[in-house]
Amino acid sequence: MISEKKILPAFLLCLFFGLIGVHRFYVGKVGSGVAQILTLGGLGIWTLVDFIVIISGTFRDGENARIVHWT
Repeated sequence: MISEKKILPAFLLCLFFGLIGVHRFYVGKVGSGVAQILTLGGLGIWTLVDFIVIISGTFRDGENARIVHWT
């Protein structure tokens, strides 16, 4: 499945607000978004991993569909 969500907004949200997990709320992963808020993005490590996964095009939304389109 391919998600309706776009990579560019997820990328920008992760870049600017990654420590509080805003990109995860955008894609529908509310539970892990809350976990990122509570841990400050896993002290930055979780945010860095998400950043790399988003750029590589293998990030998935809350329904486990791949996010493949940039715009």
